[in-house]
Amino acid sequence: MAENSIYVRFEVSRGLPDRIFEIVEAARDTDKVKKGTNETIKAIERNNAKLVVMAEDVDPPEILAYVPPLCEEKDVPYGYVSDKIELGYAAGIDVQAASVAFIDPGEAKDELRSVIDELEEIKEEA
Repeated sequence: MAENSIYVRFEVSRGLPDRIFEIVEAARDTDKVKKGTNETIKAIERNNAKLVVMAEDVDPPEILAYVPPLCEEKDVPYGYVSDKIELGYAAGIDVQAASVAFIDPGEAKDELRSVIDELEEIKEEA
């Protein structure tokens, strides 16, 4: 877990970030993954987001400070991966991404449900 982070609220178990990256990669070509914090926030506010993923290494961390409380307010599950560069790459962009939001997971629907269930268990234990 990122030290001194104001937005990382729980630690994601080993192996889960790899599954998250796989889902991002599977859904990126469907145009149903919103990339970047502004697009992520819009998706949450419009009740379109099925899952929000944030990178733990965002600097300054204030960029994502608003996202977890908004997700909780709108009942959107969220989780973390360690690297913003890898998150951007998985989302199909050549730059880093602080966050992404799934609008429609496409063929990765079952895997997304499994990841969401696991994230909710981890969050309850935290």
